[in-house]
Amino acid sequence: MPPDISSQRPRLALFDLDHTLLPLDSDYEWGEFTIRLGWCDRAEFGRRNQAFYEDYLAGRLDVHDYVRFATEAVCRQGPEAAAAAHAQFMREVIAPAIREEALALLRGHRDAGDEVVIITATNEFVTRPIAEALGVEHLLAVELERGADGWYTGAIRGTPSMREGKVERMAQWLAARGQGWEDVESTFYSDSLNDVPLLERVDHPVATNPDPRLRALAQERGWRILDLFPAPLPTP
Repeated sequence: MPPDISSQRPRLALFDLDHTLLPLDSDYEWGEFTIRLGWCDRAEFGRRNQAFYEDYLAGRLDVHDYVRFATEAVCRQGPEAAAAAHAQFMREVIAPAIREEALALLRGHRDAGDEVVIITATNEFVTRPIAEALGVEHLLAVELERGADGWYTGAIRGTPSMREGKVERMAQWLAARGQGWEDVESTFYSDSLNDVPLLERVDHPVATNPDPRLRALAQERGWRILDLFPAPLPTP
């Protein structure tokens, strides 16, 4: 007798973005791209960008300080210049990094009837076009405050989707739909130890392209490990 599918919970497939669906860090690469545009001083910005990236990898990043730093040039340049630059960034940096392995994984979840969500600690300005390029409608990224002129101020709006904040943002997203964690069956893919709070909260954690510390933890916990990008990204 077939199962009563009407009693099954709807399924959510949650994905981190950087080094999970992409074989790079889009936030870091955007910073490097602004250096090439001449928007930032190469030595000073590069030094600070690298230091923030190392803090992120070590799990000690102050996300408010980082977002103010990372969005300074965008805030200064204004919406038209920022939009044109991001379109160039998508063509030159992101499009070559979108791998068939990631697209196939997303497609498999959609074909199975799962609702797909990207939840990332990178800000919405950088990631919204990337989510669209990946065909993902639902994006929970770090939201940016806007001033009276409608443009970004450099501050974060609401709860940043980082570490425990990802759990809170997902709970808020579910609540807005009249749901709680108990109402859905959830899978989360991530590469980073920063995402352990959400990996521990979902029904099916998947350590994806995991860094060494997350790989060791996943092995200890018996979590699934997925090496989505076994080969290095080819140089264009």
